[in-house]
Amino acid sequence: MNVLNKTSLIPEMTSSSLAGGGCSQQNVTDPEVTSVSFPPSKQTCVALGRGRMSVPQGGPLPGPAELGSEPPGGKRRPHGMLKLYYGLPDPAAEARGGLAPGGDPGGPTDINGAHFDPEVFLTKLRKECSLAQLMDCETDMVKQIRALDSDMQTLVYENYNKFISATDTIRKMKNDFKKMEDEMDCLAANMAVITEFSARISSTLQDQHEQITKLSGVHTLLRKLQFLFELPARLTKCVELEAYGQAVRYYSKARSILHQYQHMPSFQGIQDDCQKIMANLAQKLREKFRDGGSGAKDLAECVELLLQLDEPAEELCDEFLSHARCRLEAELEALEAELGQPGGAPITDILEFIDRGCNIFVSNMCLVIASYQELFVSREGVQGITRMAQDKLVAFVNSLMETYFSLVERRIQLEKGVGDNSLLVRALDRFHRRLQALAKLLPASNVAAEGTEIVVRAAKERIRQYLLALQSFYQDCLTDVRQSLAAPRLAGKESPNLAELLGTISASVLNQIKSVLTYVHLFTAKDITFSNKPYFKGEFCSQGVREGLIVGFIKSICQTARQFCETTGDKGGSTPPALLLLLSRLCLDYETSTISYILTLTDEQFLVQDRSPITPVTSLCAEAREAAQRLLNHYVKVQGLIISQMLRKSVETRDWVNTIEPRNVRAVMKRVVEDTTSIDVQVGLLYEEGVRKAQSSDSSKRTFSVYSSSRQQSRYAPSYTPSAPLDTNLLSNIQKLFSERIDIFSPVEFNKVSVLTGIIKISLKTFLECVRLRTFGRYGLQQIQVDCYYLQLYLWRFVCDENLVHFLLDEIMGSTAHRCLDPVPMEQSVIEVICERG
Repeated sequence: MNVLNKTSLIPEMTSSSLAGGGCSQQNVTDPEVTSVSFPPSKQTCVALGRGRMSVPQGGPLPGPAELGSEPPGGKRRPHGMLKLYYGLPDPAAEARGGLAPGGDPGGPTDINGAHFDPEVFLTKLRKECSLAQLMDCETDMVKQIRALDSDMQTLVYENYNKFISATDTIRKMKNDFKKMEDEMDCLAANMAVITEFSARISSTLQDQHEQITKLSGVHTLLRKLQFLFELPARLTKCVELEAYGQAVRYYSKARSILHQYQHMPSFQGIQDDCQKIMANLAQKLREKFRDGGSGAKDLAECVELLLQLDEPAEELCDEFLSHARCRLEAELEALEAELGQPGGAPITDILEFIDRGCNIFVSNMCLVIASYQELFVSREGVQGITRMAQDKLVAFVNSLMETYFSLVERRIQLEKGVGDNSLLVRALDRFHRRLQALAKLLPASNVAAEGTEIVVRAAKERIRQYLLALQSFYQDCLTDVRQSLAAPRLAGKESPNLAELLGTISASVLNQIKSVLTYVHLFTAKDITFSNKPYFKGEFCSQGVREGLIVGFIKSICQTARQFCETTGDKGGSTPPALLLLLSRLCLDYETSTISYILTLTDEQFLVQDRSPITPVTSLCAEAREAAQRLLNHYVKVQGLIISQMLRKSVETRDWVNTIEPRNVRAVMKRVVEDTTSIDVQVGLLYEEGVRKAQSSDSSKRTFSVYSSSRQQSRYAPSYTPSAPLDTNLLSNIQKLFSERIDIFSPVEFNKVSVLTGIIKISLKTFLECVRLRTFGRYGLQQIQVDCYYLQLYLWRFVCDENLVHFLLDEIMGSTAHRCLDPVPMEQSVIEVICERG
């Protein structure tokens, strides 16, 4: 079928011809099919995709759903024809009316079935469907026929184009294979000719092959003999031209032969001449090797030639290292000179010193190691010298690096400043980096480990210096506080505000701690190489910074507080009481907030991950609170002793038997009230008020009798007079049995009322004990009565329980009355007038 016939068939395939049964089966192939034919046989097969569709002769064509046509919904179903081919039911086709109402699938009424009967189908439609339904069915069938016609034409066009392309490809293949067949025939003819010529040549030269072989062997031998006889001249010429490598290669080729035939006189002479020449050459190579001025390539060539000449490898190694040692030791001497005189300041800073050492000494050491390894260690096949050379190199490097490390440590020890240590950290970082490069060149040495130990020791020393600096700063702050407290007193001015002094010292110490933490944090910065070492990730942060620096400083503060409390007696007077009070409040603030804040800040900055035991915050807080308690107790004791000294002297220096009638309150009592008031103001600046017991309405109008039992007497025996026959000792002892015991030196609470109560208890108890050691006359008793009433007027408001003051003053009056020769008390109204006037 020619092309015209093929193309003329396409427009004839209309919907009427396809539906009329003119062809029994149509075939359409997938892209692999290369031809399409339409024979007038009973069937034409159309292959779509991977399957086939068969349409029985005379039967209806498949609907649009089976051929991938576009259904009334507007969406094509490309899998419809596959379902039709494999006999699968299509629910969508049934829903669109492919199966008539009541039709039996596979029966004569199934339009898609194999046993479809048009007459039965039409009869059934006419019976069961209305006119409108019949018209809809006809419209749908016309759409399906048109869609089928369009799809069939598209498939024919596509397969026809593929068929034309396949035909062209086959035509080209026939032409190409014809040319290839001609070339193969030509090649076979040429191979036959070559085989024939080869056979002729072999037959012609077969007789002379053995003779040619013998002559070739003789020629080779003669060339070797000629080389041997010319060898001394060749070696001499090479030495003159300084072609040492060529000379050694000539001698190496002939050495074994000369040694083998040295018993022959001619060969013996050649060998002697060659040995003399090579000895001279070896001497020149040694001189060149010792000189060391040539480049690394020339030096390597010298060593290689000397080793080929059987020179001792150990001697060569020693000579190389000896020459290198001289140069490196000179560099170490220059580096040591930069340290300056012992006890003096260094010539250069730490960073410049480390840079000079790394850029000169360590760099040259790396060059020596690299050159030595290239010359000796890397030559595994040269007489097994690798192990020996490696051991010598390790010993050489360790000895020189030990000297260098000692110089570095001496320079680090000269860094005494406690300010910014960024230069030191940068210097240590560069030092550590360069040592890592050297360690990579020579892993067998202990350079890296010793260098890291130096960095670790430097960090530990730095922490120790910072701890000493913090302690010194704290001592300086205390000295400043002492001066601030002493200067106004010497100048007669008012004392400074303790609250301001406390805020100043607390802020100064805290800022100093933060600054130190900032400086120390440089050791663990991410851009520092040694910060990744296990020590700086764990032990340095936990045991070094947290425990050694921060916890150590906090404990030193508590230790200093305890030292202030250990001084007693006259020595205690050297410490200003206000300083004790200020330090007690400082320790209390540390216990409540500062310690937790500092340790939290430290843990956040240094990310303490070490599992070694650390001091808990509660333990430090308890130690700080204990120090604050001891300081406050000592403050109360010191202030009480100061007032007690005044009272003791006022009692001991007076003649209480012959004294005059009292007209005023003694000045010492006024001083006691003034000092107590001053202490109350001082303590109130740092501590809260505290809790007081309910005060009675007549607290300031309390009266005192000459007997300790006067309170009971005033209540139950108002008509009592001193002349009445009554055993006052018995009454006093009975009263003491029922009174509460007063603990004079009990621990003080952290509030103003408790502090003043403790001071007043000590003062009045001293007053009482001093009174018990004296004897009083009538006017002496009355003077004590006036003094006690004056103290009662003012002291009751400072204590937590006014009954305590009343009880102690009652004890003083009772003890005075017991030791009075003429116990005649003064009238209460007169006492009140004197006290109001005083």
